[in-house]
Amino acid sequence: MNITVVGTGYVGLVSGTCFAETGNTVTCVDIDAAKVERMKRGEVPIYEPGLEILFERNTKQGRLFFSTDLAGSIKDAEVIFLALPTPPGADGSADLKYILGVAEELSHMITDYTVIVDKSTVPVGTADKVHEILSKGLSEDLFDVVSNPEFLREGAAINDFLKPDRVVIGTSSKRAQKTLRRLYEPFVRSGNPIIFMDERSAEMTKYAANSYLATRISFMNEIANLCEKVGADVDMVRKGIGSDTRIGKRFLFAGVGYGGSCFPKDVLALTKTAMEYEYDFKILNAVNNVNAIQKNILAKKVKAYFGNDLSGKTIAIWGLAFKPNTDDIREAPALYIINELLEAGATIKTFDPEAMANVKALYGDKIQFADDQYEALIGADALAIVTEWNVFRTPSFKVIKKLLSENIIFDGRNLYDLENMEELGFHYESIGREVVTRKNTKRLTIEN
Repeated sequence: MNITVVGTGYVGLVSGTCFAETGNTVTCVDIDAAKVERMKRGEVPIYEPGLEILFERNTKQGRLFFSTDLAGSIKDAEVIFLALPTPPGADGSADLKYILGVAEELSHMITDYTVIVDKSTVPVGTADKVHEILSKGLSEDLFDVVSNPEFLREGAAINDFLKPDRVVIGTSSKRAQKTLRRLYEPFVRSGNPIIFMDERSAEMTKYAANSYLATRISFMNEIANLCEKVGADVDMVRKGIGSDTRIGKRFLFAGVGYGGSCFPKDVLALTKTAMEYEYDFKILNAVNNVNAIQKNILAKKVKAYFGNDLSGKTIAIWGLAFKPNTDDIREAPALYIINELLEAGATIKTFDPEAMANVKALYGDKIQFADDQYEALIGADALAIVTEWNVFRTPSFKVIKKLLSENIIFDGRNLYDLENMEELGFHYESIGREVVTRKNTKRLTIEN
């Protein structure tokens, strides 16, 4: 097929590249001329494992193109994907101005039957709004509007797209259904389903999935906080409940809260949708509140140990991205931790394998950036681990002890074994587990 993808952000670029990988001719359109020129030169503007290989192969083999010209890019397109930003507004609702703006442009450009696909995460009823705008300039037989939410995990997006658990397609049109089935069949040869439903159910499915996963994370963080008070170990609790097949093992790790481009935005947007329909979504309100508190819990542990005035203290931070295998720092817990520590007077030294350039654009010289994880420790009074990159899982504790001024680690991802940390002589605080001191273990209560 000939496909146009409007928007070359995370979803658009991954989607376009993967569609090209299965033999389609794909043109990715963006209004950012400098970004388009970079991609034409072969530069991938985001970090996602495996993307660069597919990007290079499909551009070289003439299946993947980039342009700023929307009208020229859709001339032969059978399917147009709208993969545009839907940032949260001041009230938490998704801002649809980019999607509706492109829909307005398309209403004056389309001349042959085309399937218009909402690929962005959008509130329930967006497909109806896009259809209404298009119908002002086009006859009904020239287009169908489809909701096709993405379920990509940053850091594993290529595999998620090429081998999806399911493909959700919202459309009431048999013609559009046939087109999208043909497009997606190469991705589900192992038998995973293509699920057709109405447009509004497809839109709700995306929000429901992300909100449920966010709920699991916040629930386990609440359990972790209670574990600290009662003397239980959240890792043992996780294993105990995760073995129940009704619950499963995924998204049960306690930590410093969720971030990224999806969970925070989608929880807020679904809550806002509920409010518009006069429904009080109590669980999601609690999920959001718990996550806001959890993002600062590591900074609170640091201040509980050193005192609220951190002047003269240097804290090394490992991990800035909201999760491993991405350079995405949107709503990253590290940013909240850095802000609270800076406000308390601390000096911050950081290292992240991929996200430092993005953080430097925010903070400039307010914090220090190291060339590797150990350089960040030089002269630091304590280490705080925020993102669970693999490179942090088995470090040289001998080097850590040599470089830190004091043998103190605050672990927001529960990476290390408690007994091992005690034997090594660290003061070690994690999430939902006993505090290890240099001589023994004791329980620490942190007030939220």
